[in-house]
Amino acid sequence: MYVTKPVRWLLRIGSFITLAFLYAPLVVIAIYAFNTTRVQRWPPDGFTLSWFSKALHNSGARHALWTSVQVGFVATLIALVLGTLAAYALARFAFFGRSAISFLIILPIALPGIVTGMALNATFTQVLGVDLALWTIVVAHATFCVVMVFNNVAARLRRTPASLEDAAADLGAAPRRTFREITFPQMRSALIAGGLLAFALSFDEVIVTTFTAGDAQTLPLWILDNLSRPRNLPVVNVVAVVVVILSIIPVWFAQRLSSDPVGLAGTVATTD
Repeated sequence: MYVTKPVRWLLRIGSFITLAFLYAPLVVIAIYAFNTTRVQRWPPDGFTLSWFSKALHNSGARHALWTSVQVGFVATLIALVLGTLAAYALARFAFFGRSAISFLIILPIALPGIVTGMALNATFTQVLGVDLALWTIVVAHATFCVVMVFNNVAARLRRTPASLEDAAADLGAAPRRTFREITFPQMRSALIAGGLLAFALSFDEVIVTTFTAGDAQTLPLWILDNLSRPRNLPVVNVVAVVVVILSIIPVWFAQRLSSDPVGLAGTVATTD
């Protein structure tokens, strides 16, 4: 594809404006994390690293971080199992209502978080009669983490011809061996990418968590709780920066794993 020089500059400017629109607020928070005073105003009064040390030694933030890691890990495991089973069933078998089931599996990610939180809270406390705890957060997060795994695995299975599995069966391979040696290697990277995205989604979630946490406190809830306390605001800014960094890592790996190799090696021809 030939692109003229004016078009190239227009695309560059458009890309810069888009990135600035998306990330300028995050840059502001990152700058505030190095502010010398507790008062948050622009421009900052100075530069210091002292708040990072205070955040590192904040027991509440550390405990909340560990809670978020636990919740995200278990919710991701549940999502990997349920999402993979659903994706395989819908991608490899034809049956009545398949499209409707696929829509219902994807729907939770589009529902307003406050509605999902209210529904889960009512189910846990009124229908099941259980106390809100760490495991209720895990179940709540798994309901939307399943979607991330399902989308990735289903997309990979749709691009993997079923004829490979049929050929293995014709050669005498049992279904278990066919899955282990043919199907699983084909969708392994999609599983990892879906799991990483599910973990990142769980790690950052706050609305549904608010309705299902009880006495437990994840890192986003800790940030929300301390945001209204002026003395803790510099530490909150530091923790927010850490959350952004921790969120970038799994999303970056997932993007690398799920990117289609077709066309990546190609180049875009340009002309002046």
